[in-house]
Amino acid sequence: MSTDSIRPTDLTHPIIAALISVIVNYGGTFILVFQGAKVAGLSPEQTASWIWSVSIGVGLTGAWLSFRYREPIITAWSTPGAAFLIAVLPNTPYAEMIGAYMLSAIGFIVLGASGYFERVVKMIPPGIAAGLLAGILLRFGIGAFGGAGMDPLLVGALILTYALLRRFTARYAIVGVLIAGIALLLGMGQVSFDAVALELAMPVFTSPAFSMTALLSVAFPLFVITLTGQYMPGMLVLRNDGFKTSANPILTVTGFGSLLMAPFGSHAFNVAAITAAICTGKESHEEAGKRYIAGLACGVFYVLVGVFGTTLAALFVVLPPTFITTLAGLALLGAIGGSLATALVDLRGRETALITFLATAANITLFGLGGAFWGLAAGLLAHGLIHGDVRMSRWFPRLSRSGVGDGR
Repeated sequence: MSTDSIRPTDLTHPIIAALISVIVNYGGTFILVFQGAKVAGLSPEQTASWIWSVSIGVGLTGAWLSFRYREPIITAWSTPGAAFLIAVLPNTPYAEMIGAYMLSAIGFIVLGASGYFERVVKMIPPGIAAGLLAGILLRFGIGAFGGAGMDPLLVGALILTYALLRRFTARYAIVGVLIAGIALLLGMGQVSFDAVALELAMPVFTSPAFSMTALLSVAFPLFVITLTGQYMPGMLVLRNDGFKTSANPILTVTGFGSLLMAPFGSHAFNVAAITAAICTGKESHEEAGKRYIAGLACGVFYVLVGVFGTTLAALFVVLPPTFITTLAGLALLGAIGGSLATALVDLRGRETALITFLATAANITLFGLGGAFWGLAAGLLAHGLIHGDVRMSRWFPRLSRSGVGDGR
């Protein structure tokens, strides 16, 4: 993928894609961090430190990986991990939580250095990978229209703007929706930025404590949930858009970032999935080799949010949820359509890809594992049963040599 001759005109779309990705991430899921801080009884300073550490860490790791490999490697905090922490933070001393974050990060470093995760990613059939991505993104596509029941004027105006702009310029459609949406919100008085004042955040260091209880009840579940709910679909997003960077350095770099930032409150970094899809497709840039600019821009935006802590995080949070969901859904239409087309193009694997898509879209949660894990598991199981080599010779070569089990 060529990255030569970057022109000023090449910057607009990747930067806008990065801005939308960051808005969706903070506006859509960052509330979980505030909820976690509240149930844990953290002080305002500790909460600001959590925001500082997770934002700075995500920004620096994503920008470095994108620059190093010239691919849009978007990193994020673990959203399912944050949801899980809400349940365990009230019952675990904060110092032990910090220790558990560090142990989980060490697990990712070791896994990345081993190289095993990359082998697993390569074994997944392309149709199943595309079906998984389509299933993950489906609810965001539905969300683009689902808010019409609560705010039909806003949603209708955003969708109409998108359709009109797509008629004349596909590249600037989402840019126009973002500008028009914010202008409409300001005009309708649904959002105000008057109370927003820039204020620097200060990191607060907490000495870690380690216990077997925290290892088993926090570190290990956080590791598994982040691996299956974020790393796996995140890597498949990159593969689906043709990017080939190994999972090994991504695991290692994000693991080191998590380890360094854990004493300041950060729980886990990982490669992004949903918000990454906004930056990895053609909507970010027609030339795949220049989409890494979106990764660099995301890094800059995240670092800015981290520097100013809760101030800029609150700026994203004040945007109405309906605006966030509609903007995200419209920005992801191309990714949803492309992944569905890839999932269904192979007639032989169409059924198993469809099973993966539907099982993932159902968003089942069992044993603390989310829809992405169970959708992938359902698809791989169906693929193995329908298309796998189940001859006796595959499993019992001695019986095969004697003619047993192969129909002879």
